[in-house]
Amino acid sequence: MSLYQWFERTVARVPEAVALEVGGESVTYRRLRDLADGLAGRIHAEVGRRPRAVGLLAARSLPAYAGYLAALRAGAVVVPLNPAFPPARTARLCRDAGVDALVVDDAGAATAAQVAGGAVTVRLDGAPGVPPPTAPVAPDDVAYLLFTSGSTGRPKGVPIRHRNVDAFLTYCRDRYPVGPGDRLSQTFDLTFDPSVFDLFVAWGGGATLVVPQPDEVLTPVRFVNERRITHWFSVPSVVSLARRMRMLSPGAMPSLRHSLFAGEALTLEQARAWAAAAPGSGVENLYGPTELTVTCTGHRLPADPAAWPATSNGTVPIGDAHPGLDAILRGEDGTVGGDDGELCVHGPQRFDGYLDPADDEDRFVTYAGHRYYRTGDRVRREHGTLVHHGRLDDQVKLRGYRIELGEIEMVLRGHPGVQDAVVLAFGAGDDVALRAVYTGAAGITAELTRRCADRLPGYMVPARIHHVAALPTNANGKTDRRRTADLVGSATRGERR
Repeated sequence: MSLYQWFERTVARVPEAVALEVGGESVTYRRLRDLADGLAGRIHAEVGRRPRAVGLLAARSLPAYAGYLAALRAGAVVVPLNPAFPPARTARLCRDAGVDALVVDDAGAATAAQVAGGAVTVRLDGAPGVPPPTAPVAPDDVAYLLFTSGSTGRPKGVPIRHRNVDAFLTYCRDRYPVGPGDRLSQTFDLTFDPSVFDLFVAWGGGATLVVPQPDEVLTPVRFVNERRITHWFSVPSVVSLARRMRMLSPGAMPSLRHSLFAGEALTLEQARAWAAAAPGSGVENLYGPTELTVTCTGHRLPADPAAWPATSNGTVPIGDAHPGLDAILRGEDGTVGGDDGELCVHGPQRFDGYLDPADDEDRFVTYAGHRYYRTGDRVRREHGTLVHHGRLDDQVKLRGYRIELGEIEMVLRGHPGVQDAVVLAFGAGDDVALRAVYTGAAGITAELTRRCADRLPGYMVPARIHHVAALPTNANGKTDRRRTADLVGSATRGERR
C-alpha cells in the first residue's frame, strides 16, 4: 500500500473515530480526510500540476498533520521542515528536495518568505480547493524525504519509498495492534523519522494520535495520565527527565500498555524506573537509522525484571532484526560471521541511496549477492541477541538526533578567523554536551557561536567554544582527538576554579 492508503482505508472503516488531538482540538478521521483533500486541491491548483515535493514548515499543529496527508494525497514527496531551524539551512533543504509548495502554520509563516524560493506557500485556513484527481503512486515512488547531519558539512537527504515504509508498517500492525479507543503519543518532531510510527501506526489502526505541546513533553507522567495514553514512544532521555523531577513513582502510569524507546541507548536502570511506574506496560527498546525506515531491530523486555539480561555495558539490547530483514556483523577486516562488528542490514526497509549519490560512498557492502547498508554502529551479540556498543566514527546522538561532528567543524572553518576546528562530545546517554576547539584568531568565540546558531539547528550548536594555539597531533600528523579532549577538560576545570 502507499502511505496515504494506510490512512484512507481507516477513514472508510471508522470515519467518526477521533484521529487526532492537537492544540486543544479533536479531529475525526472524516474531517482530517476532508481537510487533506481540500489542502491537496489548493496545492495542486497553486502549483499548476502534480507537485514533486511538498515542504511542511509547520510543527505540532493541525496544518502540520493535514499538510502531511495532503502532500501524500497530491502524490508528492513529503519533506518535513522545522520552523525553529535557521531559515538559510531550511531554504537549502527546500532547494535540494525540489520543493514546489510549502504548507505553513503560524510559526512557519514567519520565515516562509526566506525559505520558499520559487515554491508557493499554502495555509490550511484558506478556502479549500477541489480535491485533485487521485495520483497514481507506485511502490518505488518516494513517500518522504528526511535530512540527516552530514560529515561533508551539508545535510544528507534520505529518500524513503512507499515500499520501504509499507514493509515497516506491516510489521508494526502485527506487533502493535491498535484500534479505536487506543491513544498514541506523538513526542517526535516530524523531521525525526520515529514520527512516522506515531502517525501511521495510529492512523492505520483507527487509534487517536495525541500531540503534546513542547511543555507537556517535559512532564511525561502528567501527559500520559491526563491524556489517557495507552501507547508511549519517545527517546530514553525523557525517562531521565521524569526521574530528575521525581515523577516516576511506582504505579504512576496505570493506563500504559506499551512503552517504546528509540533514538538513544536505553539503560537497564532507565527501563527499570519506567517499568515500575507503568506496571501494566511492556517495555521495548527499538533501534534503526533513518536509512532503514524508522526501526529495524527491537528487544521486548520480559515482564519480570529478574529475567532481564545483564549486558556488558548496562544497556537494554537492541534485539534482533525485524522479520524480512537480514542483519550481519562485519569485522574490521571485512569478514562476516563473528559476534562483534559493524551492523549491516539488507531487506525491504533498506533505502536505495541518498538524494545525492556522492553520499553513497562506503555506505553499502555486498555480501552473498545482496547489498547491505552499513550503519556505522558497532554491536555485539550477548545473551543470544544484539547489544549496541557505540559508533565506529565521529557521529553522536543528542536527544535522539544524529549529529555528524564534521558538519559543525565545517561551519566553524568557514569563518575567516579560524584556521582549524575540532568538535567533541563529552558525556554519554542523555548527558551529552558538545564542545568546539579552534585555532586562529583569539577572542571570536561569541562570533563563532552566532555563526553556528545562524546555520545549524539548536541541538548542533556547541555549548562552549575554546581557542587554542595549536591542536595536538599524533605520530601520523593527524589531529589527536583524545588529547584535544584532555585540553578542553583541563580548560573547563580551570574555568570552574
